[in-house]
Amino acid sequence: MDASGDGPVTILARGEGLAAWRQIADGVASDIEAGRLAAGAQLPTEAALAARFGVNRHTVRRALAALAERGLVRATQGRGTFVETPRLTYPIGRRTRFSEIVSKAGREAWGDLIASETVPADPATAEALGLAPGDPMLELLTIHRADGTPLSTARTCLPLPRFEGFATTYSAMGSLTRAYAEFGIADYTRLSTRIHARPAAADEAARLDLAPGRVLIVLTSVNVDAAGVPIQATRSLFAADRVELVVEG
Repeated sequence: MDASGDGPVTILARGEGLAAWRQIADGVASDIEAGRLAAGAQLPTEAALAARFGVNRHTVRRALAALAERGLVRATQGRGTFVETPRLTYPIGRRTRFSEIVSKAGREAWGDLIASETVPADPATAEALGLAPGDPMLELLTIHRADGTPLSTARTCLPLPRFEGFATTYSAMGSLTRAYAEFGIADYTRLSTRIHARPAAADEAARLDLAPGRVLIVLTSVNVDAAGVPIQATRSLFAADRVELVVEG
């Protein structure tokens, strides 16, 4: 199969107990597993696939949804459907840097700021950041990408007034590490990381271009500066199909 979907009509087996959408999904999956559709490749449009297999677009849409549920493809609003890239090995240690990890894998890293606001610290985040409950803190909502593919979305909280204006700096830099450098923090380390898994909520799935209900790996972490002062409390949601976490000693 090529990206245009051009070529002879593929004849589906009729009346043999296997639904047309399942045959299409299995055929595309075989192309992916055999390397005929490379990681990152864009699939033909729904219309092109419907013409190739001699079915309606609803049948194609169901096949693509099944492939997305299996973690083989991802649908991007307004751009199309793409073959998922191989899992990225993501080490968790004392110095965990998203940009460095992605760059070492030969991929381009970038973080997008979705929203930011000053909010009162809830009790759990206040304790993590050494604040009193209700103290003001900066809350960032971000998406982190590798070669344009979203790997994680995060809620990051930083103490105020120390990080006043940090949202603007992060938005320009696309990296927490580079933004911290602008605030005089040359190094920081991971104080703690807690990990669990759960299904994605609808809004989370949308931010990560995931099928609703796909598994997320949830990392709750605290970072401190060189003096051991907490500077960041983050809850990161990773697409489980796109990363392999490695906890380093």
